[in-house]
Amino acid sequence: MNRNYQNNGYLETIKKGLSGVRAFRDGVSYGSGSREERIGKLKKEVNEADAILIGAGSGLSTSAGLTYSGERFERYFPDFIRKYGITDMYSGGFYPFEDDETYWAWWSRHIYYNRYIDAPKPVYHNLLKLIQGKDYFIITTNVDHQFQRAGFDKKRLFYTQGDYGLLQSVEPTIMKTYDNEDLITKMMESQGFEMDEYGIYQIPEGKNVSMKVPSELIPVCPDDGKKMIPNLRADDTFVEDEGWHLASNAYAEFLRRHEGLHVLFVEIGVGNNTPVIIKYPFWTMVNGNLKAVYACMNYDEAYCPRQIEERSICIDGDTGEVLKELLK
Repeated sequence: MNRNYQNNGYLETIKKGLSGVRAFRDGVSYGSGSREERIGKLKKEVNEADAILIGAGSGLSTSAGLTYSGERFERYFPDFIRKYGITDMYSGGFYPFEDDETYWAWWSRHIYYNRYIDAPKPVYHNLLKLIQGKDYFIITTNVDHQFQRAGFDKKRLFYTQGDYGLLQSVEPTIMKTYDNEDLITKMMESQGFEMDEYGIYQIPEGKNVSMKVPSELIPVCPDDGKKMIPNLRADDTFVEDEGWHLASNAYAEFLRRHEGLHVLFVEIGVGNNTPVIIKYPFWTMVNGNLKAVYACMNYDEAYCPRQIEERSICIDGDTGEVLKELLK
């Protein structure tokens, strides 16, 4: 595989964030003006900006209905809840299951319900409507592929943390990933899930499903013969394959092409688990470009550094509802 990529947008943006965040020592602001005024200001910026850079975190998918706990989790993982006391999909991803057959029963469900079905609510589609026809790029820590499912241009997307739809060797010797859709489908069927009238696997009414997949479905890397795991960034064994590097390079080029221009940086649903990937770099780049504007849409976490308060739009609340207001 050709590894001669010109730019690593991932590392470049993290460096920007880490170096720039030290300058923000004057506290934070939650913005000014009424909600109506903020919505109006953001509409204006979307229309007038030379380019739009969106940084999306898990809050966007949560708003779209891809929740990891509550009714949705209880519907698809009732047996794992009873046996292991797992309380949500996120923590379940770290559970030390006793064998590979159980591990893949869990992960096939986890992957299927977050990667291979559309989000219950049209939040991603509404976001695409909002920026349709604009020069945009998206960097996201989400791994659920919902941007592409909603119709966003693949060449304008950078999934920094991996993809539920890909597998990798547990101890990779080559930077390569492997599509898993066919395998995940077989695993779901082997557990006893059946498709409903909408083409979505469900637990058959009045029946139980298996908590194991057959041993012959346990994936083995075709190149090195080792066990396989989902391609998710957890440690230094994460595989950054050719597609990842192409997207990273595209992100770096987008930033380079728009230096000094009127860029609207839109942060959506980004929490404080990985602020160095989106939040801190966005603050830093806006602070360094007087033509840039920062917008933050988040539930209970919409804020900005005071240094860029005058060029920031902070809108608290559910992103899906905010997008509806912006599209009116």
